[in-house]
Amino acid sequence: MSRTTFFEVEILDGRTRQQMCFLDKINSCIQQDRTSSLTPKEVRTMVTLSEGKSLKDEDVLQNLPVGTTATIYFRDRGPQFGWTMVFLAEYLGPLFIYLLFYFRVPYIYLNQDTFTSSPYSVVKLACVCHTCHYIKRLIETIFVHRFSHGTMPLRTIVRNCFYYWAFSAWLAYYINHPLYTPPLYGDLQVNCALAMFVLCEAGNFSVHVALNNLKAEGGPKCRKFPCPTKNPFTWLFIFVSCPNYTYEIGAWVGFSVMTQCLPVALFTFLGFIQMTIWAKGKHKAYTREFKDYPHLRMPIIPLLL
Repeated sequence: MSRTTFFEVEILDGRTRQQMCFLDKINSCIQQDRTSSLTPKEVRTMVTLSEGKSLKDEDVLQNLPVGTTATIYFRDRGPQFGWTMVFLAEYLGPLFIYLLFYFRVPYIYLNQDTFTSSPYSVVKLACVCHTCHYIKRLIETIFVHRFSHGTMPLRTIVRNCFYYWAFSAWLAYYINHPLYTPPLYGDLQVNCALAMFVLCEAGNFSVHVALNNLKAEGGPKCRKFPCPTKNPFTWLFIFVSCPNYTYEIGAWVGFSVMTQCLPVALFTFLGFIQMTIWAKGKHKAYTREFKDYPHLRMPIIPLLL
């Protein structure tokens, strides 16, 4: 007959280090989510050990690096929102902000330019591409992506929304400006860039669907690394760990070339830096978790980066 181990758990406030409560004779299999229920529901808590490592819901006391007396810290992280709400807020803004500049609503440009349209077809094409890009993102957020139960604090959402919304307004202002001039090489430049944009958008969507199917097949506890499927757009998995980021950057490079607009190029460059950081993190996690992970793969750029 197995012997049950009991713990003494001291719960402290993460900031003030003041004791919130003390639990005596706690079963060794108590989980973090059950411990969280001992605090007021309105407190947006993060449970950590003394070294500051955040605990997961499935963690149990007997598997943690603690003795029979454990100290747990609760930290209030402020208002939290689910990932679906986060992405909806980030993507709805650019979608509507760009259209305000495209239709030249009052108080954006001079009075004589209000509710007028550009004579250049590339301006109309850019509006279609930008709108379709963010509609695609919204569709993926609602129907494709599978999000964990994680949340994002309100202050981070405000920062992210400011980034997307402000850049959308900045590039829309120049592309739809009455003095905007078309690309240097005319239709050839526009058509080649448009083809690149469309192909990369299709590739990005295909990879997101493939990742979603991988999670659906394996279940939440089954860990697999993504591999190419019958869809040719997913064959980029042969060379990179995160082809969705590769296609995303390719789409914005195409949009930059098509519009020949400096703010778009800057937005693309900053996005490339951030996505490279994310891709390197995922690539490192894959190589650490899977011993048979393909050595040929790079994080984001085939054979280079």
